[in-house]
Amino acid sequence: DAGVHSQAWYAATCDRKMAEDALYRSNKDGSFLIRKSSGQDSQQPYTLVVFYNRRVYNVPIRFIESTRQYALGREKSGEERFDSVAEIVENHQRTSLVLIDSQNNTKDSTKLEHIVRVS
Repeated sequence: DAGVHSQAWYAATCDRKMAEDALYRSNKDGSFLIRKSSGQDSQQPYTLVVFYNRRVYNVPIRFIESTRQYALGREKSGEERFDSVAEIVENHQRTSLVLIDSQNNTKDSTKLEHIVRVS
């Protein structure tokens, strides 16, 4: 268990569209939630969904089997690894998260500031 089930930011029954709709409604930079990944893949169990600059970003949360840790996005050298999904959230409530727009190849960054609940 990644330590997600008791968390206010974990939207257990939420799919991608519901998550995106909820974040667009919040319309606040730094709004976020975590949902199960669409593919239900053990390598990428969750997705961090973040609203910034009128856009919604879906950031994959990877599970690294060899170290039993979690990391964000595609694998890269020197990446930050965390022992739980909750640690990722806590870390990025203090330090900015880099958001990469793969379509426009732009980078932004924001902290995770506003928990969005999906109704």
